[in-house]
Amino acid sequence: MGLRRIVLRDFVIVSELELEFADGFTVLTGETGAGKSILIDALQLVTGARADVGVIREGAVRTDISAEFDCTDAVGEWLGETGFDTHPLLLLRRTVDAQGKSRAWINGSPATATQLRELGEQLLDIHGQHAWQSLMRPDAVRSLLDAYGKISTASLNRVWHQWRQAQTLLEEACSAQDSLQRERERLAWQIGEVEKLAPQADEWEGLHTSHSRLSHAQTLLDAAQGAVDALAGEDQSVASSLAGASQLLQHQEHLEPDFRGFNEVLASSLAQIDDVVRSLRAYLRHTDLDPERLAQLDERMALWVSLARRYKRAPAELPALLASWKEELARLEAAADLAAVERSEKQAHDTYLAEAKTIAKARAKAAPLLSKAITQAMQGLGMQGGRFEVALEKLPQPQQYGLEEVSFLVAGHVGSTPRPVNKVASGGELSRIALAIAVTTSQLGTAQTLIFDEVDSGVGGAVAETVGRLMKQLGLDRQVLAVTHLPQVAACADHHLVVAKQALGKGVHSTVSSVLGEQRVAEIARMLGGEHLSSTTLAHAKEMLQPRA
Repeated sequence: MGLRRIVLRDFVIVSELELEFADGFTVLTGETGAGKSILIDALQLVTGARADVGVIREGAVRTDISAEFDCTDAVGEWLGETGFDTHPLLLLRRTVDAQGKSRAWINGSPATATQLRELGEQLLDIHGQHAWQSLMRPDAVRSLLDAYGKISTASLNRVWHQWRQAQTLLEEACSAQDSLQRERERLAWQIGEVEKLAPQADEWEGLHTSHSRLSHAQTLLDAAQGAVDALAGEDQSVASSLAGASQLLQHQEHLEPDFRGFNEVLASSLAQIDDVVRSLRAYLRHTDLDPERLAQLDERMALWVSLARRYKRAPAELPALLASWKEELARLEAAADLAAVERSEKQAHDTYLAEAKTIAKARAKAAPLLSKAITQAMQGLGMQGGRFEVALEKLPQPQQYGLEEVSFLVAGHVGSTPRPVNKVASGGELSRIALAIAVTTSQLGTAQTLIFDEVDSGVGGAVAETVGRLMKQLGLDRQVLAVTHLPQVAACADHHLVVAKQALGKGVHSTVSSVLGEQRVAEIARMLGGEHLSSTTLAHAKEMLQPRA
C-alpha cells in the first residue's frame, strides 16, 4: 500500500474532494477535459512541484491539498534524519494563496518544497504521457541506464570538477608567469626591508613603555625621593607623626580599652609605610638616567615609525603585515612552480580517468541487460520481433558524465536494422517503446505508488489489453494508478474512478467517484461507443469485465 487518501479544496476546477485509494491497480477515466489529470497534478504539487496561482480555483483565495501515505522504513528513516515526527501514516499538506505564497507541512511540521520533493521521490514514481520525449535527451537516456545498473556517478562528478580546477590552475600559472615573477620580486624586496627590522609581536608596546619611562627618568627619581622624605624624613614626617600618635594612645589604654584597637591600626599603617619606603629607596638605587639606552630606543622606534608610514600601517601592525607577505610569497612561488602544478593536474586527470573507466565497465555490463529487458517488454506491445539496443559510443573527449555517450536504438520488426529512437517515425511506436521502458524501469524503484498518466496514448486493440494486463501485474506488488482513455486498460483494473465535469453557476467543477457493477459497465461502454449507450456496447463492456482465466 502507498497512497491512502487525498483531500483537495479549491484546486483548479475541484471545489472540494476527499478520495480514498486501495491496493492494486486503479484507473481514472472520464471525458476529455473532465480533469482526469487533476489528481496527478495535485499529487505532484503536494510532493514539491513548483507552485503557481493558476492552480487556485477561480474565485477562491487559496488552494489546499493534503495526501496521506503509508510510512515505509526508508521514509521513516528519512523523517528521523531530517527532524520530522514519525508515525505509521505520513501526512503531507500544501497550500498556495492568491499572492503566490506557498506553505508546506510534513506530519504537521513546517517543511520546504525541497524537502517535499526529496520525500516525494520515495513515495511516487510518475510516468507521464510524453515520456517518449525524454528518449530524445542524451542526459535522460544516460540516467536511465545508470539507474537500471545502479551506477552512481557522484564520485565521477567530484573528481571531474577537481580535474577541471587543476586544469584552470595550470592555465592560469602558464599565462601569468611574467606577472607572477614581478609580484614575487616586489614581495621579496618588501619582506627583506621589513626583516631588517625584525619586528616581534608586542615589541612596539614594550618599546613605547620603556621609552616613556627613560625619557621621564629625572622626574620619576625626584618624585620617588620626595615621597621618601615625606614618609620617613628627618623633619616632621608621616612615620614620626604616626609613631607619636600611637605612643599617646598606648599610654591611655588602661583607661580606654578602645584605644587598643586604634593603636593596632596605626601599627599596621606604620608597617605599610616602612615597606613603601624600602621599595622607593631600592628604586632610587637601581634607576639612573641612562641616556645611551634612551638613544637606542629612539633609534629603534624611529625605524618602526618610518616603515609603518611607508606601508600606511600602524606600527603595531608591522609583524602581522610581514607574516601575510611571507604567506603570499609562498603561494606565488607554489603557483610559479609549473612542474608542481603540472604534476597536480596529471594526478587529477589520472584519478578522473580511473573512475570514468570504472563507470564505463559498469555501463557496458548493464547495457545488454537493459536491452534484453526492454526487448521482452516490447513483444507484448504490438512490436513482436522488435529489438531494443542500448548503444555505447566512445566520446572523442572525456566529459563530466564519463567517456561514452549512451543512445537507444530500436528495430521495430524482425529483419530491420536498429536505428536511433529519434529516427523512429511512428508516434505510436515511440509511445509503446516509452511504455516498455516505463514498465521495465518501474520495477527498479522503491516508491510504493506507480502513476501512469496516459502513457498508453497511441496504442489500441490487443496491445491496449496487454498494457492493461501489464499494469494489473504490476499492481500485485505495488499500488498502480493510471489515467487512461482506453477501455481495454480500464477493464483490467481492480478499482475504477470516474472523473466528471459538471456546471456550477457560471463555472464548472469536477467530481471523482468510484464505480462498481452496472455503473462501471456503463463507463466502459461510454469509452467504447460514446455518450449514447447501446445494447451492443453494454454487452461488449460486460464481456470485457468478465474475469479471464
